[in-house]
Amino acid sequence: MNKLFVSAFLLVSFSSFSQSALTLFEVVEIAKSNSIYAKRAETTKENRYWQYKTYQAGLLPQLSLNGNVPTFTKAYRGILQNDGTILYQNLNRNVAELNLSLTQVISKTGGAISLSSSLDRVDDFNKNTLVFGGDPISLGFNQPLFGFNSYKWEKRIEPLRYEESKREFVEEFEQISSIASSLFFDLLTAQISLQIANQNVMSNDTIYKIAQGRYRLGKIPENELLQLELSLMNSRQSVAQAELNLEITQLRLKSYLGFAKGENLQLVLPAELPEFDVNEDMALSMAKNNRSDAIAFKRRVFEAEREVNRAVGTSGLNANLAGSLGLTNQGSYVSQVYENPGNQLVAEIRFGIPIVDWGLQKAIKRTAEANLRLVEYTVQADSLTFEEEVFTQVRTFKMLRNQVAISQKADEISQKRYDISKNRYLIGKISITDLSLALTEKDRAKQDYLMSLGNFWAAYYRLRALTLYDFATEKLLYVP
Repeated sequence: MNKLFVSAFLLVSFSSFSQSALTLFEVVEIAKSNSIYAKRAETTKENRYWQYKTYQAGLLPQLSLNGNVPTFTKAYRGILQNDGTILYQNLNRNVAELNLSLTQVISKTGGAISLSSSLDRVDDFNKNTLVFGGDPISLGFNQPLFGFNSYKWEKRIEPLRYEESKREFVEEFEQISSIASSLFFDLLTAQISLQIANQNVMSNDTIYKIAQGRYRLGKIPENELLQLELSLMNSRQSVAQAELNLEITQLRLKSYLGFAKGENLQLVLPAELPEFDVNEDMALSMAKNNRSDAIAFKRRVFEAEREVNRAVGTSGLNANLAGSLGLTNQGSYVSQVYENPGNQLVAEIRFGIPIVDWGLQKAIKRTAEANLRLVEYTVQADSLTFEEEVFTQVRTFKMLRNQVAISQKADEISQKRYDISKNRYLIGKISITDLSLALTEKDRAKQDYLMSLGNFWAAYYRLRALTLYDFATEKLLYVP
């Protein structure tokens, strides 16, 4: 249902955005649905999903069929005789082999058991004979002794890695939201700056024309008229710069959203802020429960412990127990292989013990142990940084909310002050210096207000990314 809603929303937005203005919410949703970065995040998520499925499938029984059909030999080969000598004989034969096996790994022990059935056919063209042989059924096992069990560690690590990737996916989309928000305010600031620059041109042009009349009447000195003319020229230059900035910021936002370059965007100023309170302890709790970093801390320690276990398990005595038990037979026909088969038993223990390695195994173990301690200390430091980042972001968010209110009020006051100053200058109550100062403060206040708005929304999406929780709607952004 959500995908249908998003698709319908995008269809309407793409067809009408050049005629209607886009809100911040709409720009963020388009970025999360249509940008190349969203598609990259989706592909990464799919890739990690199939990586986890590969791990799970490896733990399930594996049924396989393999063989050689045929293996033809015509050559002289050395054949071992009963008395130990080698006799070269002319071989002219064909061998065909088939083996059907069902194998299951045992993750707790690191071994594997298998159930198999094999059939061989040997054609000896020199003797003009045909022989079939095989094992109708055979139960085999392979068990490492005292060694490293990779399955045990994969069972711990792989679920954590997959869970971590799912949370990273949500965090990536919140990062996309944050970038889209910043680009939104860059373009919005450029659009409003161009409006201000055009308004300043009209205002300065009006003042300059009035000043020309007053200069001809001798009411103002020439240097004041020249100052007004310079202000008019500067304001026209500001329009040219604002148009360039608008073109650049619009291209950046459209590229990020995946829009065509030839279409223009109009944006709506998000003047109203969502009303909600952010508790620091709750934010930290949400971050610890939801963020991928909390999972990554455990995974990193497990991976370091695994390397210590690998170093211990691959040094010293290394042994492997293997064997098989089943039925076997041979005959001139295929059916004879399965008639009254005899018992077959195979068992072996292979081992290896390093005698002199000049401290190699000891160095490997010490390195792994030192790396484990390093990872533990690093994770502790990263955990502290993690908590500090959340607390800092919460305080920053609260400060920025107050800053928006202050800068909005300052914008209103500076605009009103400029209007009053302009009227007072026209009736000769203040100097051109006071008027220029009022104009500068008006433009700066507007820019500060837009900047504070942009910083607030950037902090809002940053807070969402840090906690994977939306305090405005009181909803989790990630549900396991």
